[in-house]
Amino acid sequence: MSIVSVKEHFRTFNREQDVLEFATSSATVEMAAATIGVIPARIAKTLSFRGVNDDAILVVAAGDAKVDNKKFREVFGFKARMLSPDEVLEQTGHEIGGVCPFGLARELKVYLDISMQRFDTLFPACGSTNSAIELTCDELALYSKSTDWVDVCKGWDEPPLSGDGQAL
Repeated sequence: MSIVSVKEHFRTFNREQDVLEFATSSATVEMAAATIGVIPARIAKTLSFRGVNDDAILVVAAGDAKVDNKKFREVFGFKARMLSPDEVLEQTGHEIGGVCPFGLARELKVYLDISMQRFDTLFPACGSTNSAIELTCDELALYSKSTDWVDVCKGWDEPPLSGDGQAL
């Protein structure tokens, strides 16, 4: 049902018709990229962490980015601890594979990682395991009511490696 709350959220911006629903799963970065026909890095994944007072915080990052624990601690002042699937559902109203910063069950702080700023548009999920919407970074910031842009990820700005581990 959480795709319903996401569509309601986008209705307030007159964008509900832009929510894409697929016949195939988009539950992982790789599946979403294959379904949409883009590189995995352009999938905006939403990661859920335990924040202060057990309220979750969400970090939206590029599909090829990985959380850097040291950077995370420097930015937020606490250790990065991901929520369990049950906690994610309780805090966001979305199940794993469809988690997004829209149509949330409760008001949560949303942070956008700079790993996404290299793309004109990205594709975050829309509350189900077979949905997405194409948004610019500015639109993602607006529609998610994000708190700030942060630099808490690694791996996305490193040169790709060949099969033998050498930079391409």
